[in-house]
Amino acid sequence: MSADYILVVDDEPDIRDLVKEILDDEGYEVDVAKDAASARAALRGRRPDLVLLDIWMPDTDGISLLKEWSEAGALDMPVLMMSGHGTVETAVEATRLGAYDFIEKPLSLAKLLLTVRRALEAARLTRENIGLRRAQPIVEPLGRSRVMQELRALGERVAAHDAPVLISGEPGSGKESIARYIHERGSRKGGPFIRVPVASLSNENSAVELFGAEDGAVVHFGSLERASGGTLYLEDVADMDTAIQIRLLGALQHQAFVRVGGVEPVQFSTRIVAATSHDLVQQVARGQFREELYYLLNVVPLEIPPLRDHIEDIPDLVEFFVDRLVTHESLPYRQFSVAGQNRLRNHTWPGNLRELQNVVQRLLILGNSATVEPNEIEAALGAEPSPTGSPGTLPGFDLPFKEARELFEKAYLEHQIQESDGNISRVASRIGIERTHLYRKLKALGVDPRQLAKR
Repeated sequence: MSADYILVVDDEPDIRDLVKEILDDEGYEVDVAKDAASARAALRGRRPDLVLLDIWMPDTDGISLLKEWSEAGALDMPVLMMSGHGTVETAVEATRLGAYDFIEKPLSLAKLLLTVRRALEAARLTRENIGLRRAQPIVEPLGRSRVMQELRALGERVAAHDAPVLISGEPGSGKESIARYIHERGSRKGGPFIRVPVASLSNENSAVELFGAEDGAVVHFGSLERASGGTLYLEDVADMDTAIQIRLLGALQHQAFVRVGGVEPVQFSTRIVAATSHDLVQQVARGQFREELYYLLNVVPLEIPPLRDHIEDIPDLVEFFVDRLVTHESLPYRQFSVAGQNRLRNHTWPGNLRELQNVVQRLLILGNSATVEPNEIEAALGAEPSPTGSPGTLPGFDLPFKEARELFEKAYLEHQIQESDGNISRVASRIGIERTHLYRKLKALGVDPRQLAKR
């Protein structure tokens, strides 16, 4: 993994040089700035993992600079304030504005290094917790079948190198899981894992989301830069806008990019893992996907098997989903009987792991007995959309009209989102509804398109 990058901002040359020398010896990558102006320039050039910021400087004081970054939304890294004449009020104000800690001068070597390590570790844990809260992903391909053992072994070999990976597989088959598995087994495991659901990006904001933006002194760091030192996971890469494909192609070729509104190129060191449920070769042939970008992403191709090819793993998967739903969503624990597990093994699972998880969740929510039996599973599977997209037996006939209608609308929109790979514009066009109205409807029904986007 690349070393953490630290920016030291202090107007005293002796202190700048001393701190840089100490941190260099500890294996960090260090840059220095003598005042607020050079600190702004350094921030535009590259996003630091941590900033050591002096309070008293000749042009703009550190508290004002911290406030400027905070209000501009550019404070996504820990900041350690330094001062030899600090007060309690100053420390409180710095903390309120988002500073991680306050270090007094003259600097204690032991305290400096300890605080730096703690700040970097806290930032790392925060990123991981945010990722887990958003997606609660399976962080390892599960199952004891031969195909899953081979997949994990292949993932281990792929993880040992930084080459781009292109993961393909049916919707819901667990592409994000193998992407996270590769990240956690590789040399960049201490760095961030940034997931970008390409299908949910609008053409207007996709460039800013990926490459960031500059507006004078205000800098917005994009996903590519935030993933530096770690892994950028491009989900639904086949849905990427053509203009963004060209821009990403240039970035990968040169390992540098220019932010939207920026002038100077920004260097980055990020592993790229892309995923798709589509045949990119066909899309290249139709002119829908750039051929050069396809070959850059497809250095290491990895195919995820559908669930029907390893149904012997269903008991282990059911156990995992039950434990996770009980732990994270406080659902009641229910045991699946042997006959019930056998019924699950005989389903075709067109929706793969996502469909299995949905069925398990429905059974935990609606069941009354301690054990799940085949007849209950049969009813739950009947409520799932069939492979052709036509709904099966619909629940809710004993509900009041308003509740039954909401239940149908929710199931209908979830199905349309899955069929459209999470692309809201495509869903709106497909069902004949204005996109803004569709977003309002999804919010009212509690439907999160990101959770339903194809993986």
